[in-house]
Amino acid sequence: MAEERRITLGMKACIKCKYLVEDKEIICPNCGNNTFTKNWSGVIILYKPEQSALAQMLNLKKPGKYAIKVKGVV
Repeated sequence: MAEERRITLGMKACIKCKYLVEDKEIICPNCGNNTFTKNWSGVIILYKPEQSALAQMLNLKKPGKYAIKVKGVV
């Protein structure tokens, strides 16, 4: 069985809004949730959500990094 390796870049994803934060954060600055996971994949980097069709489609309103897929809890 192949070993799964994940590169999390020292970041974890909020379970609720998928916002990526550094491992040291305890509260999500985007939604205020306190549940995170290191089991995430893919990244969306959003600079100007008001000008992004993708941000509008995904209902993302704050600039930052978001995981595309989030699974599990830390």
